[in-house]
Amino acid sequence: MAVLTPRRRWKGYSKPQRTELYLRWSLYLIPLMMLALIMLATTASTGRPDTDGSARVCLVVGLAVTLLTLRALRTSLDHYLKRPTDHLRRLVAVAVVTVAGCWAVLLLGPADGGPGSPDAPPFTAVVVSALLATAFCPAGVGLPVRWACLAGVSTQLLVAPAALLAGLGTPVTAGLLVGNLIGLAFVGFSCRSFAWLQSVVWELDTAREAQARLAVAEERLRFSRDLHDVMGRNLTTIALKSELAVQLARRGRPEAADQMTEVQRIAQESQREVRDVVRGYRTADLHAEAIGARAVLRAADVACEIDLGEDADELPPPVQSVLGWVIREATTNVLRHSEAGHCSIRLRREDGRAVLELENDGVPAVPLPSQGGGTGLRGLRERLAAHDGELTVPDIGPGRFRMSASVPL
Repeated sequence: MAVLTPRRRWKGYSKPQRTELYLRWSLYLIPLMMLALIMLATTASTGRPDTDGSARVCLVVGLAVTLLTLRALRTSLDHYLKRPTDHLRRLVAVAVVTVAGCWAVLLLGPADGGPGSPDAPPFTAVVVSALLATAFCPAGVGLPVRWACLAGVSTQLLVAPAALLAGLGTPVTAGLLVGNLIGLAFVGFSCRSFAWLQSVVWELDTAREAQARLAVAEERLRFSRDLHDVMGRNLTTIALKSELAVQLARRGRPEAADQMTEVQRIAQESQREVRDVVRGYRTADLHAEAIGARAVLRAADVACEIDLGEDADELPPPVQSVLGWVIREATTNVLRHSEAGHCSIRLRREDGRAVLELENDGVPAVPLPSQGGGTGLRGLRERLAAHDGELTVPDIGPGRFRMSASVPL
């Protein structure tokens, strides 16, 4: 079993995972920097008999708060990213240890800044500010903004009595509270910005995956729609001509061979069209589809009138293509879902739109067995919608069917 080195493990991460790892450690650096500040403050105060004991307390409390904060930051970030976690319990543990530690640091520390600066705040005030800023990091990420602000103010108020009991005085205590609130706002904003940036990265990655899935679904829809439109009419024609060839063969008519030859030609043409669909560049020619529709309908003993007008060649190629698909699907519907004796196809221009109307008779009152929940009309509506067109099927009375497709020019 191969051992994953840090480099291989890093290469195995996706870009969002790499970004999250980077931002997580950026968040972890904030409490680590506060711990370094506490160590500097305590180191600077060593050498005085009245501060040696409190310096050790500050180091122990700072280390404990930092370790709890790092763990709480991890669960708070997971909660912000909508992952299951127990962040509230860890936030409470951090708050309790921080408040208790601040009381211990203030009550055990000196009440002045040292012999050389009696009016200066003691180093314990700096330690308390660092502890509060450290503890506020996970709260700024794992709590809503309103509750995070309330938590920051509450911890300040809980620590204020200890500052007064330690002899800092009201002005120093008030200044300490105001400065801490400003610092907490900055720390909370920074931590929440890191978390927000990470959530945006994951949302963009999710959107990219959704876009890829939609592209695959759209391609599948295109393939199924094209395959339905291409094969529907051809298979219907093959079925009709095969049935005719059977009847002719039973009667000993030589025309049966001609019909089977036609079936063979249509099958070969279907193979070519299926290959075009697979390659993705299958288009429908308006005039070719009209000629094919007339030939197929006449072969089924359906009188067909087609009027494309004199300026059909002047239509834009996309419009001609989509109208060619309409003619192909309408022909399939006539053959499969009706017992038509007459069919008409007319193309005209109207108010800047190309309007293609198809009408046939022989619509049975009871649906034919071949009728079912097909996708032909739905596929046509999707094709037309891609060109800002629309398909309407008005009710024109019993026994007749009319379909109107319009596409803007």
